[in-house]
Amino acid sequence: QVQLVESGGGSVQPGGSLRLSCAAPGIMFNLYNLGWYRQAPGNQREVVATIGRYGNTNYTDSVKGRFTISRDNVKNMVYLQMNALKPEDTAVYYCSANYKYTYWGQGTQVTVSS
Repeated sequence: QVQLVESGGGSVQPGGSLRLSCAAPGIMFNLYNLGWYRQAPGNQREVVATIGRYGNTNYTDSVKGRFTISRDNVKNMVYLQMNALKPEDTAVYYCSANYKYTYWGQGTQVTVSS
């Protein structure tokens, strides 16, 4: 059973930064498309950023220019650097890995509040 493990969430003031990390042991990591999603209370889970096998990235419009997704195929890690955080970024953030099947992490809470 593959389990992704997120870390790096927390509470931060508006304008602050956080870096989320996700470990993905036990899979052929370089084959997978990776992503970060988030779910705020009362909302559906939405995609934040994705990075493909060859490093191609995509971002939802609301985070472009503020968030950066990256991957380390040696360490089996995917990261989300979040800068200039806003209260509307508050959510539980999940990482995912997709190839022939999609694996999910348990989520990490990000709270942006003054």
